[in-house]
Amino acid sequence: MKPKISVLTTGGTIAGAAARSEMITGYRAGVLGADTLFAACPALSDVAAIDSAEVAAIDSKDMTEAIWLRLAAQIEEAFASGAAGIVITHGTDTLEETAYFLHLTMKTDKPIVLTGAMRPATALSADGPLNLLDAVRLAASPEAHGQGVLAVLNGEIHSARDIQKVHTTAVQAFASPDVGALGRMEQGAPRFRRRVLTRHTARSEFRFESAAALPYVPILYGHAGADSRLAAAAVEGGAAGIVYAGTGDGSIHEAVRKPLLSAAEKGVVVVRASRTGAGAVLSDESGCPEAYFIEADTLPPAKARILLALALSETKERAKIRRMFHEY
Repeated sequence: MKPKISVLTTGGTIAGAAARSEMITGYRAGVLGADTLFAACPALSDVAAIDSAEVAAIDSKDMTEAIWLRLAAQIEEAFASGAAGIVITHGTDTLEETAYFLHLTMKTDKPIVLTGAMRPATALSADGPLNLLDAVRLAASPEAHGQGVLAVLNGEIHSARDIQKVHTTAVQAFASPDVGALGRMEQGAPRFRRRVLTRHTARSEFRFESAAALPYVPILYGHAGADSRLAAAAVEGGAAGIVYAGTGDGSIHEAVRKPLLSAAEKGVVVVRASRTGAGAVLSDESGCPEAYFIEADTLPPAKARILLALALSETKERAKIRRMFHEY
């Protein structure tokens, strides 16, 4: 018997349409329904018994926490109805953020796989159909169980923990900069080369329901010529936490260091990430006592924001949040 796979659609380029087949930019994202996606990939029916539901139909630059909440609830409903795995079609701009949120909050060992496309469905060489087929094959595979939330694009399998979009338009737009892909799709089947060691999904302490009221956590970007105004505005705006996307090893500009230290002393949790795109944030080069700031490790700023917001929904204790950044 074929496994039951639920495909949840959220829009994105994979469901995008352009005026002409040679156009790979300037298209409208999220305008095509699941039936159109399936029609472009008839081999899906050979792999699994497919059902589908539309969760959203957006350009993923407009992703919201409310949609995350609906998506997570739909995933739970699909598993309760007997789905062996979940495939989520998603725009590539925020695919890594949605994947990481689900990676932290879904209580399951069953496969949850995100995929998307860099070219609209109407393009001469659209990448969406094969990505969708690979995603269904991966979600139907026993090897994907217990791996956390996964993403598959252009034949590569990535963990939600590590995947980042690293190119604006190329088909090979995703990478896991520090650790590499988990594996590849080879001859229609997944072949894993490594596993994820950080906590996730069934062993996570977070709940997706927290997305209904996540605390305000902005990201500040480090740069030459920075001043204190944005940091002050974040605190005045009610930030419960701040992620600082610092230069190099999460370094904090001297003009920003003082207001961030003051915020930390008042209970705002400050996490030091890096704008570089790769490498772990390790040493504290800010000149502040290490206890005040938390290192993001290899999490890029956008993912550090998600983990910090979820952590703050559970506790305000800096030591506990530091432990979470070590474990997740």
